[in-house]
Amino acid sequence: MSVDNQIEIPQSFMAMYVAPGHSRPNATQEAVLARYEQCEDMACMLTEHAQTLAFKEDFTEQEVLVRCHQGLQADASDFTEAESRWVILRLAELLKWTPPKFCDGEVHKG
Repeated sequence: MSVDNQIEIPQSFMAMYVAPGHSRPNATQEAVLARYEQCEDMACMLTEHAQTLAFKEDFTEQEVLVRCHQGLQADASDFTEAESRWVILRLAELLKWTPPKFCDGEVHKG
């Protein structure tokens, strides 16, 4: 993976890698980019699943987002808590749904 990659990592994602009081990430650009791509891909993959749950199972948008978050937090998951929250915020953004309450009303700009 090249440092010259054209993908722009959103500030909302970079914030997970910058410690309070610091301005530089605590991981390499390549590592942050790899995690971002994995999280962005997961949010995109979850869109169809989320829409199916909302339609076929008659769950509210909030219920769907909470269930998706729980799935990301499962023991076998490869996502940290912060990454899981970011994925759910991004998922809500992609679906044009209201972010879940557990995300403290954060506004995500992907």
